[in-house]
Amino acid sequence: MLLGLLLASAAVTAQVAPPDLSRQRPAVLEAFRVAEQGRFSVQDAARIADHPLRGWVEATALRRRMANARTAEVRVALRQFAGQPAADWLREAWLLELAKRRDWTTFRADYRPSASLELRCADLSARLATGATDAAWIADGRALWLTGRTLPASCDLPFRSLQSLGQLGDDLRWQRIDLAVAAGQTGLMRLLAADLPAAEAARVRDHAGFIDAPHARATRWPRDARSRKVAAEGLARLAKRSPDAAQAQLATLAPALGLDEAQRGKVLYQIALWTVASYLPGAATRLEAVPAASYDARLHEWRVREAMNRRDDAGALRALEAMPAAQRGDPRWQYFEARLRERLGQSDDAKALYRRAAMTATFHGFLAADRLGQPYALCPLEPSKDPALRQRVATHPGLVRALELHAVNQPALAAREWTALLGSLQAAERYIAIDHAQQADWHDRAVLTIGTAPEDLRHYRLRFPLHHENTLRRESRRHAIDPAWVAAQTRAESGFMPRARSSANALGLMQLLPGTAAMTAGRLGLPYRGAASLYDPDTNLALGVAHLRHELDRHGGAAYQAIAAYNAGPTPVARWNRDRPGFDPDFWIETVTYKETRDYVARVLAFSVIYDWHLDGSAVPVSERMLGRTVARSSRRAFLCPTPPELPSPP
Repeated sequence: MLLGLLLASAAVTAQVAPPDLSRQRPAVLEAFRVAEQGRFSVQDAARIADHPLRGWVEATALRRRMANARTAEVRVALRQFAGQPAADWLREAWLLELAKRRDWTTFRADYRPSASLELRCADLSARLATGATDAAWIADGRALWLTGRTLPASCDLPFRSLQSLGQLGDDLRWQRIDLAVAAGQTGLMRLLAADLPAAEAARVRDHAGFIDAPHARATRWPRDARSRKVAAEGLARLAKRSPDAAQAQLATLAPALGLDEAQRGKVLYQIALWTVASYLPGAATRLEAVPAASYDARLHEWRVREAMNRRDDAGALRALEAMPAAQRGDPRWQYFEARLRERLGQSDDAKALYRRAAMTATFHGFLAADRLGQPYALCPLEPSKDPALRQRVATHPGLVRALELHAVNQPALAAREWTALLGSLQAAERYIAIDHAQQADWHDRAVLTIGTAPEDLRHYRLRFPLHHENTLRRESRRHAIDPAWVAAQTRAESGFMPRARSSANALGLMQLLPGTAAMTAGRLGLPYRGAASLYDPDTNLALGVAHLRHELDRHGGAAYQAIAAYNAGPTPVARWNRDRPGFDPDFWIETVTYKETRDYVARVLAFSVIYDWHLDGSAVPVSERMLGRTVARSSRRAFLCPTPPELPSPP
């Protein structure tokens, strides 16, 4: 049945597809190459005259030589490609160049409203230089001024003019200082203090010093609202570094300055949070000290985890019962409330909670279904098969340009074009566009841009691509790892984008660090040709699955710990095992101290269920998979769509 559905979908996609521009691709690649070198000629333009990417190529060429560009030629391009993201991209660079030239008349003629702070400041300067300092100019300048962040240097001139006109008085300066206090921008506070009277400037500098490093002088501050605000901000920030130091200073400063309950609560919140986040001694006491009004979802969660960490089931249940109804109704907390009640002998209440959680296609919903021994809830949706709708999307100029930019390896430009495209599409059209992106091996479009509405999340085939399947299956067999798990890990790491690269320099499909790849290759005698080879899917999967197998062996076959180690490294996992020996896997995962790793493990295990649906139509129970076990076909979970479907999806 599943195979038939996929074949039918593929048949429709084959019938209605974007135009094939592959034959023209060499010419466009060459055009981009010479444009990026500043050598784009009339002859080069003629060779791609009718190509959808001509606007992007010409914008690239003009931006490359923007310092010498003539107004007439830029305006010709802006008119010719008006309405295309390429024109907007060109306009941004052109306006910055005009500001650099101080050609304010041309700037004003070509300016369009922008979210760029640099351009908004330049617009103020342009209006100032051309005499347009009317009430609207003053209002725009004052609105831009009121931010707690540092603004571009291009704002300095209009702000000085506003000040000379009496429109940036001390009241607005203090408002901005207050915003800087809330943002912790102590450098900006000191900068703004320079134009205040000496005594007030000294006070601001002392406040900035306190936020950076709280000091005892604060007990001698005036007992007023500003002192209290700064004290609360500084102590809350200190609590992130040293909860004990913040606790000690709060005891002195709260009565000295008269901090109210909300201000004390702000500090006590951070003291409790940064104590419990590492399960330090006294966490429960500090959580109890936080006023109820200062609690939020994050602290409610930590209150439950802190009791779990102490194996206090009754305390964890009380903390869970204190959650707001909406949070308590999340499948995660429905599941853990059921587990706690089950452990406390309240089996009927536990079963009712399991049934509610099991209605959702989430990690904890799947765990709940395992506790009940019932099928997994899954209600997949597919993009529309309407030929007219698919034809309209397939021929949409924005989609054609976005897919071709992806094909010629212009990821930044492709992302710009894609963002503009999605802004013009309805939901049904968006799913079809993502379907076309999948066909073009642009898999992260569904991962990053499908949306978060319940209907969006039910497009499992789009959200969970499966590529390089032969290699994935081969390496899974070689290392005796479930292929659905490997697919899930790959989806969580890179969204199946072979050239993915993280800020930590993890590369390729399974996001391997070059050092890890080299060690894995050396340990197993596998070929490895350096970091660049990790962009090759076969190499990356071979080394990534081998590394996963290594972590699985290192952690005694406990898959949930191997997944955690793949994300955080083996050292934290060893610490979590030391601190919570003998914990049930679900409680172990939930009490992991790193949010990223806690969510990552749950995500990979949930994704593995979806890939089982992809690959087999039935699933290894999550409660077995997280222990590293597979099961006989007769013990696999079937899938069933509840009526009505109410299915939050794996994150």
